[in-house]
Amino acid sequence: MSEMIAENKIKQLGEQMISLLGLSGSPVGVGLITAKEFIRDEAEKLRRHRYCQALMKARHGASVTLDGEGIACPAAAAAFGFKPLPMGLQSGQGLVGFGIVSNAKVGEKMFQNMPKLESGRILQLHVFPLNKAQYLPDIVVVEDEVEKLMWIVLAYMHATGGERVEGTTAVLQATCVDSTVIPYRDKRLNFGYGCYGCRDATDIGPNEAVLGFPGYLLPTINSHLEFLAGKAIPTSRSKRALKMLQREESEKTPAGKEDAMRHIGE
Repeated sequence: MSEMIAENKIKQLGEQMISLLGLSGSPVGVGLITAKEFIRDEAEKLRRHRYCQALMKARHGASVTLDGEGIACPAAAAAFGFKPLPMGLQSGQGLVGFGIVSNAKVGEKMFQNMPKLESGRILQLHVFPLNKAQYLPDIVVVEDEVEKLMWIVLAYMHATGGERVEGTTAVLQATCVDSTVIPYRDKRLNFGYGCYGCRDATDIGPNEAVLGFPGYLLPTINSHLEFLAGKAIPTSRSKRALKMLQREESEKTPAGKEDAMRHIGE
């Protein structure tokens, strides 16, 4: 569980991120519960749900929990250390069956290299909308249009002194591994383009992607998002440079020249 910040402050940060970027839903807080005294009994306990579906529900306002009994995706269950990876996935044959790879050896290699947490370490996942948070989450996951996520990555770069940001993915387990396990394990932001599973199982749009970062970075990231919203974000979204090019191109045509002369005479 992450360090303490006033509950109302965390909620404000969630609302601020939504407002600054124009997010279509809430950023999602994820608490990776490792001790029985922190089990969240007040949240809705999900059964037969995938982790990506828990994120979807939280993005739209629900506070939910998942544990080893309730999680439906065997790959995510293995990633969080709830259960061993089934042999069908370990061998790569499962990915052949899904039509993801044509060679089982490729699928086998993909799962061999898949980051995962220590078996039995995580007791419960608490997944909730950040603008309704009761504590600072271990990880913040944001699903939205790629352009909006770009600004979060830029703000993270500012928070880390300008270092380039590396993203790693297998185009599998985009929410559980890429956006949660890796940021939790490596204490850094990670991003990807989504995956077969989350695109099949949730309402994530074709123009949307997902990233995750450690919760303790939230205040610093939001601070620079606020700075970016003062000039860079509205300037970029205005397409001013594109409009200038289009105007110049238009003025090269006979019709465009006539319009330009008409404006001069007005």
